[in-house]
Amino acid sequence: MAAHKEEAELGDIVDNEEELEQALCVLAGSDPENCSYSRGYVKRQAVFACNTCTPGAAEPAGICLACANKCHDGHDIFELYTKRNFRCDCGNSKFRDFQCQLNTAKDEENIRNHYNHNFSGFYCTCDRPYPDADDQVNDEMIQCVVCEDWFHSRHLGCTVVDPEELQEMACEACMNKAPFLWTYAAHFAVAPVISVSHPEEEEEEEEVQVDVEEQGEKEEACEPSPSGDEEGPSTSVEYTKQEEEANQSSPCKRTHEQMTGSPGKATTKTEACRLKELQAQGLERQRQGAVFWPYSWRSELCTCTNCKRAYVAAEVQFLMDQSDTILAYENKGLNEPFGQHPLMALTNSLDRVQQLEIIYGYNEMTTSITAFLEQCVAEGKTVTVEAVHQFFEELRARKRRRTNAGYQ
Repeated sequence: MAAHKEEAELGDIVDNEEELEQALCVLAGSDPENCSYSRGYVKRQAVFACNTCTPGAAEPAGICLACANKCHDGHDIFELYTKRNFRCDCGNSKFRDFQCQLNTAKDEENIRNHYNHNFSGFYCTCDRPYPDADDQVNDEMIQCVVCEDWFHSRHLGCTVVDPEELQEMACEACMNKAPFLWTYAAHFAVAPVISVSHPEEEEEEEEVQVDVEEQGEKEEACEPSPSGDEEGPSTSVEYTKQEEEANQSSPCKRTHEQMTGSPGKATTKTEACRLKELQAQGLERQRQGAVFWPYSWRSELCTCTNCKRAYVAAEVQFLMDQSDTILAYENKGLNEPFGQHPLMALTNSLDRVQQLEIIYGYNEMTTSITAFLEQCVAEGKTVTVEAVHQFFEELRARKRRRTNAGYQ
């Protein structure tokens, strides 16, 4: 029992560190000091909502990181993660008499901003708050790359696959909004495992495994146009011999370019339509449930003139932009953060020597913890509370020896 408790405590520590790292990734790409309004409709930035100034019943509004820190300090703020092509609303007509302290020269309304129920504190198809005090299920929430709403994994209509191998998810509603994406999903997305689930009847959840099998004879298929006039949902997934050979490598296997987040190049062939080529192969996928995409799937999208028009008509033209992804935003934020490094920002009241000492200590502690855990794994040891206490005591002892040596 004690061992399980200790393992749980260690797991909580790791989870907290991962959450902190993720938060830093999100915030590092946004300016914490200057209102983003002057930059126009920012491609992607961290966005917040103020429940004090614009409560749930009011018109939805979003504010940037700097305004959340400066103008709305002490208010009831909730984080919306990141939004694309968004301009800060702080101080405009949605806030009535409230003025932005960082930029007073703002339009009354940002007409190109898109809002959903997230700005009122509600998420998913169940339209519930997060965290939800009435929800006893510990469930992960995943953001759709198209509508940018957040969904409980149990409400996605499919079995959630390993997130470590994936970059993006498109919910079923957004897939149907741009139905030509189903063709790409049949070739490049993770194989579907459909789960029929209703929020009000979760105890009766039924899971249906979609069988992937080779068909000896191909049926005559109607080729849908890129504008979305495609055939209705298929009842099975059809693979031909050609597709099996073309997909011998798993869509989750990542190249070095994919693992480092380097943007791939979209298909630029103008002499042929990539979408029509894929449709001609006859491979179909059941149009049900959310779709999980592997890294760099956007590079497979056709960019011929007709397909570009289809993307604009479906309002998903951003899918052609590799730098639109969350991964690209986080990498850019960590490589080129606004202002100071997040660790330096926490120590900006200290002098240069003290800052360097803290950074040195942080790096040493991170390296030591990693080595400690790797040693435990290599030796097959269980990480106990006593072992962790002993580790930190040895770390403090090394620090005392180094400090004492400096005064000799």
